[in-house]
Amino acid sequence: MSQSLPGGLVLRAAQPADLSQIAALLTERGEPADAVDHRLVVEDPDAGWECSAVVVAGDRVVSTVTLLDESLVLDGVPILAGQVELVATDREFEGRGLVRALMQWAHERSAHRGHLVQVMVGIPYFYRQFGYEYAIAIPQSRTLQTTPPPDGEQVVRQAGADDIAAMAALQDAAQRDYDLRIPHSPACWRWLVARDGTSQLIVERAGSQPVATGRVTPPEDGEVVLGEIAAADAAAAFALVNYASRTAGSATLKVKERGGCIAGDALEQYLAPRARQASCYYVRVPDVAALLEHLRPVLSARLAASEFADQDGEIVLSFFRHHLRMPFTKGHVGEPRPGGPMQAPASVGGAGVAPDLAGSLLFGPDGIAGLAERHSDVYSGPNEALMRVLFPPVRADLLTFYLP
Repeated sequence: MSQSLPGGLVLRAAQPADLSQIAALLTERGEPADAVDHRLVVEDPDAGWECSAVVVAGDRVVSTVTLLDESLVLDGVPILAGQVELVATDREFEGRGLVRALMQWAHERSAHRGHLVQVMVGIPYFYRQFGYEYAIAIPQSRTLQTTPPPDGEQVVRQAGADDIAAMAALQDAAQRDYDLRIPHSPACWRWLVARDGTSQLIVERAGSQPVATGRVTPPEDGEVVLGEIAAADAAAAFALVNYASRTAGSATLKVKERGGCIAGDALEQYLAPRARQASCYYVRVPDVAALLEHLRPVLSARLAASEFADQDGEIVLSFFRHHLRMPFTKGHVGEPRPGGPMQAPASVGGAGVAPDLAGSLLFGPDGIAGLAERHSDVYSGPNEALMRVLFPPVRADLLTFYLP
């Protein structure tokens, strides 16, 4: 399928014949590693050329986008998600709405793939124009102030395809206690060990399975970033950081914090204080009713573990232009019933949430109570205790293709 755009331009799925032009465009508007990433994705059988689209002027590729498949997991419930990446437009064709058209293509494909959410990393503000909000905190990169104690029993090396199973197991263990997580997919692991933009590291100890893994960037602007550190113990995490520090040379080493897991807790004392500036993943929720229907097992589990476990009632949640009613009975939340505009949900015992904060409500670190403290168009209503149970703060750990 193709779509005609103004000025004789055409939006269509990317094709193998486009590879060199897409690579040149991504390199010119980004960096050479982006071209490598695009090739790895479209030539992988789990993604393929159909995940990428272009806008062409005749035979010339002038804009492109790629949609990746992801899986969010909230309290054990998988949520199919899409991630938009590798967006670029020729400078000569900027300001013509090409990215908007490609984002629409990506969102339509995402819906066709069964995605209930889109999550992405992007330039400041820009993607708000396409229905995204800042919702999930990105771990900060903090300067390594002092190096941890060395341990000669550890061997650190670059990882390859044969190490994927061990790295995935280490990451699974590190993510175990988070409410919300994205693990790397099998396809993403293949891309990560083959790409140029970051290197996968693994730590081995004599007589044992691999004990740590991480991901490091090449030196850029005098800085190296080490992230996604997962370790079986503190010594393994220290070995990874010491190796990255040595290989960084004169560049400043920054370490992605990861509080709540073994590696993150062990390294905290060696990192500079946290910055005050926020950094967040973009989230888009195209249909909050469909998402809440999918998340009924999560809501039911929260309700069943609370003081409301033996009660019956109704959850009323207004997004002002529309609202949802969900009955609950003894720890079980029923199917959402959609309704029209509702400007005063508190009058019927409900809560109100601005529609562009739905992602923050369901996936963010504040919960409904924290959002209500910061936003005039979010309030818990008269049943605040119930709403706090259903929509608590969420601790997240996301592993995405790009290290944000």
